[in-house]
Amino acid sequence: MSGTGLADRRVLVLGGGSGIGAAIAQAFRAEDSAVLTADLRAADLLVDLTDQSSVAAMAEAAGPVDVLVNSAGILTQSPLVDMSLAQWQETIDVDLTGVFLACRHVVPGMVERRWGRVINVASQLAIKGGVGLTHYSAAKAGVLGLTKALALELAPVGVLVNAIAPGPIETPLVEGITEDWKVSKRAELPLGRFGVPDEVAPTAVLLASDPGGNLYVGQTLGPNSGDVMP
Repeated sequence: MSGTGLADRRVLVLGGGSGIGAAIAQAFRAEDSAVLTADLRAADLLVDLTDQSSVAAMAEAAGPVDVLVNSAGILTQSPLVDMSLAQWQETIDVDLTGVFLACRHVVPGMVERRWGRVINVASQLAIKGGVGLTHYSAAKAGVLGLTKALALELAPVGVLVNAIAPGPIETPLVEGITEDWKVSKRAELPLGRFGVPDEVAPTAVLLASDPGGNLYVGQTLGPNSGDVMP
């Protein structure tokens, strides 16, 4: 085991039932962390991120949490001119407000113990946007703004908040995106391919690690196949 300082740390991964979240959960288990996953299905804890009472119940059931990973999300596709308010709102509710609610109910315990890590999984589309993905891009841009502001609030009390902005990753999340979009996107990438979840998970371990993650405050790390080069 590497010197990550994560053995016995209590880790809660939202969206840990599949995709990037599942890979992150497994990566922390490999570090001997005590991992709980939360999702709508196939997880240790069931949670509906659009329902504050559900999030509160999840946080209570999880108990003290050292590392919170907000990896849950949805992805649909529509031109803005055809997008309904319901489609817009659903994405904002899950991908942005869900992050707020999870932080609101888990972070106070970290503040009380004066140690913690919050890792928010955003997207490179928060930085560059995407055709047919205005709602998703806006939500993920909100996650980056939340990350930076919360990092400023919490760093003085020993809680570090950072984000990961992956590029396209082969997960169930992208199954609903058209094949034309995927082909076009692959052609844009310097690596010429989408990533896989196991290539993202080590970034979360780095951000949570001690001492490896100790100087990351409000940062956005981008395992994105070269799609964005800040």
